[in-house]
Amino acid sequence: MPPVFFLTDPQRTPDPASIARQLPEGWGIIHRHFGAADAADTAAQLADISRQRHLRLLIAADPALALKVGADGVHWPHVRLAQSRQWKDRMGVMSASAHSPAELRAIAGFPIDAALVSAIFPSASPSAGKPIGASALRRLALNAPCPIYALGGVNAGNASEVAPFAGLAAVDGLAQ
Repeated sequence: MPPVFFLTDPQRTPDPASIARQLPEGWGIIHRHFGAADAADTAAQLADISRQRHLRLLIAADPALALKVGADGVHWPHVRLAQSRQWKDRMGVMSASAHSPAELRAIAGFPIDAALVSAIFPSASPSAGKPIGASALRRLALNAPCPIYALGGVNAGNASEVAPFAGLAAVDGLAQ
C-alpha cells in the first residue's frame, strides 16, 4: 500500500493530472469522479500517469471503470461496501471510507485492504463531520480491522501528528 493517497475531487481539484505528475513514486491516487462527464477520460489520463510514475491508482465506486483503465483497484464509499464482496477476485487492492468508529468496525467483514478514516482535522470537504483528532485516531487504530489512513484536513503542517498510521490521504492538502 502507498504511504500517501491523493484523492481527486472534480470541484476541489479540477486538474488532478497536474498534481498526479508531481507525486513521488510509490504514492497513490483515488480517483473520485462523482459522475463527472469526463470521468473516463480523466481516469485514463491518471492511469497513464500512474504507470509512468509507478503510482497506485484506485477508482472510487466504479469497478467497471477501474478494469477499463487498468487501475490497481477500487475505493468503496462506506454506503457501497457490500459491493466489494463481488469484486474481491477481480480487483488487486480495495480500500473503503469510514467516517465513524462503527463504520470502521463494520469493515471487518469485507475484503478491504485499508480504510480511510475521516475527518481527523477540520476540513473543507462537504462530507467531513466533526474532526476526531489524532489521539482518537490512535485509539481507533489499536483495534482496526485493517491498516488505516488518516483523511480530513491532513496537510504538511499536521501530517506528523498522524504519520505512525498506514499512511495519509488528502484532497487539496497536496495542492497547497
